[in-house]
Amino acid sequence: MGGWALSYTQIRNTAMTNAAKTLSALTEKAISMQTSQSGVSVTDRAIARVGEIIAAKADGSRALRVSVEGGGCSGFSYKFDLVREPQPDDIVVGPDSAAVVIDPVSLMYMEGSTIDFVDDLIGQSFQVDNPNATASCGCGTSFSI
Repeated sequence: MGGWALSYTQIRNTAMTNAAKTLSALTEKAISMQTSQSGVSVTDRAIARVGEIIAAKADGSRALRVSVEGGGCSGFSYKFDLVREPQPDDIVVGPDSAAVVIDPVSLMYMEGSTIDFVDDLIGQSFQVDNPNATASCGCGTSFSI
């Protein structure tokens, strides 16, 4: 009887491990599909930091909105805001627990960009590596196309 219980436990653990691996692979595939559809990628560091920020907030924020606005010393600037819900036409990149949302107008300026989180001696910040930007200022949040 004891051998059967051990075998059952092993089978159950194996099944749970396989299910977790499958779920993880499907989640990664979904994130990859969102990234390829939007043309914007978000690094693991950025997703982890968004998750940390959202977890620390008690105001119901569920996503980081990255948008492009006119202004700044180079013509356009990135704006980062926490939001409770994405808008219906937003592009959502990343898992629900650490989503990054981008509106369609901003997406036009950010096509092919990578959003990263950098923690260095100067400080911590989200940074956008935008291949469409022809110039940017020293602050890293302003650019021109």
